[in-house]
Amino acid sequence: MTERSPMLPPERTRTLALASAFLRGVAAAGLGLGSLAVLVTVLWISSPYPDSGPGGALRAAAAVWLLAHGAELVRPDTLSGVPAPVGVVPLLLVAGPVWLAHRAARDAAEPEEGRRRPSQAGAFCAVTAGYLLVAAGAAAYARDGALRVVPDTLAFPVALVVAGAAAAGVWTAAGRPFGPLPSWSPLVLQEAVARTLFRDRAEAACRAAAVGAAVLTGGGALLVAVALGRNAAAAQDSFLALSGDWSGRLAVLLLAVSLVPNAALWGAAYGLGPGFALGTGATATPLGLTGTPAVPHFPLLAAAPDQGPATPLNWAALAVPAVAALALAWCVVRRAAPADAPRAQAWSPRETVLVTGLAALGCGAGTALLTGLAGGPLGSGALAAFGPVWWLAGPAALAWTAGIGVPAALLLRLWRLRERGWAWRRDADAPEGAADTGGADDGEDAEDAEDVRGGAAGNDVDGVPEAVEEAGKPRRWWAPWRTGAPSDSTVQENQAGAAAGGPAPAGGTPEDDPGFEPYDFLPTDPWHEKETREARWASLKRGSGGLMADFPARIPAALRSEETSEQPADAKPAAAKPAAAKPAEAKPADAKPADPEPADADGRGATP
Repeated sequence: MTERSPMLPPERTRTLALASAFLRGVAAAGLGLGSLAVLVTVLWISSPYPDSGPGGALRAAAAVWLLAHGAELVRPDTLSGVPAPVGVVPLLLVAGPVWLAHRAARDAAEPEEGRRRPSQAGAFCAVTAGYLLVAAGAAAYARDGALRVVPDTLAFPVALVVAGAAAAGVWTAAGRPFGPLPSWSPLVLQEAVARTLFRDRAEAACRAAAVGAAVLTGGGALLVAVALGRNAAAAQDSFLALSGDWSGRLAVLLLAVSLVPNAALWGAAYGLGPGFALGTGATATPLGLTGTPAVPHFPLLAAAPDQGPATPLNWAALAVPAVAALALAWCVVRRAAPADAPRAQAWSPRETVLVTGLAALGCGAGTALLTGLAGGPLGSGALAAFGPVWWLAGPAALAWTAGIGVPAALLLRLWRLRERGWAWRRDADAPEGAADTGGADDGEDAEDAEDVRGGAAGNDVDGVPEAVEEAGKPRRWWAPWRTGAPSDSTVQENQAGAAAGGPAPAGGTPEDDPGFEPYDFLPTDPWHEKETREARWASLKRGSGGLMADFPARIPAALRSEETSEQPADAKPAAAKPAAAKPAEAKPADAKPADPEPADADGRGATP
């Protein structure tokens, strides 16, 4: 027999689930801190001239780990004696801690077999508390190091970053639902989120905003790459001047790689117009570099423009926000006027403008947030302001995306809803049997559509009528291969092959379409016609010997001729004429027939 373990009470299982979530948060923080500590220790060991012992290297690793969460650091030992802040966060380092906190919260909130799942709020609080406990310990350990953590930044933004990552993990474990909102939220918002239409529009706006911000950041990275390519010699000189040994150059290279996202956002701010600050007295914009920049030696800073007025090549950076606005508009229009949907299901111009405006607002807010993280102080003097200004970059992104995106979205909507002269829009399903609105000059298009639907008439080898083109799938004029619709050359080859009597080429018949489903068509012979059915009924009635009920049927002439030809040679034609002439006159079942052997429709004698 198997011994069963005693059942734990619900309070005990809930406590164990919360403890497990708390330990997951501690493990996530420890894994991120340990990985960075190993990297810093390896660089310290490989350095020929270390400034401190292993304790100083570990304290520096803890400070850098907190910097990856947004904490601000301070260098107390400076030549001037004034502590210098370090507020520029390498955004590539942020990805590791955020992903670990997200994964810990997701795993804690997901149900597992044989384990009680904690509530979503409990998993969020437990994981966040465990992670922040390790962060507080790291800040206390790095207090006596070369880089110290400003205590105020532990609450904001360190705690906010950890809480946001944990909340995203719990939301992912729940299936990423868009609602319902908490009970303490305003009733108007709860009712709005409950509507499917609102959720669809909000999802489209969020996706478009993300696309616009991504294109804007990618364009900024392209600008930085082009500028570094032009100033490759200066970047190489600054890289070699920072360190003479391979371990130091490796550290500089890793720092430059971790700052690549920051450089991309600097380029995006430069393309938007506000530019970025190179110290308190210099600003770089597409119109030129004004003031005296305080630029330290670093490879990525070699991409900064030269002093003086700008050139047409600098003005070309303004194309980046324009492309981002067009991408945002295209993302909205793809949902506003889908290519495979009827015209009646398209959004109205007002809805299109509203969603595009919301997407532009989201793109501006995201740009302001990212540019605010990409910059910061690097000292207390001229380097107190370094990087893009978020409260200028965000409104600039909003102005670009709204000013170009809204008119572009309306024009793209009209272009995708065009009807006359564009076959792919006419091929879409129309509601309630709506007819095509093409004019009289669409003869060639109509012929092409007929060729595409059924192919040539000679391809119908089974006697089945031509199949109608499958509705709801558009045929784009620039890419006919996307929906299996044959091109003009394929249609001509099909027609030629059908005329020659050969097999139809591949792609010329509806059966070749992967989405084709055969239908059962009714036969075209007169078997189911009314007259034929009545004739069969009358013939069965005559052959039954009077057992069938009367049926007022009119026998066609064709059937009478068939009955006459099927009678035997020795049968009298006069005996069949009354039966064919009067099919509705039935004799009683007990009456004796006048003819001892009358002939029926089959030429056999009836049973007396």
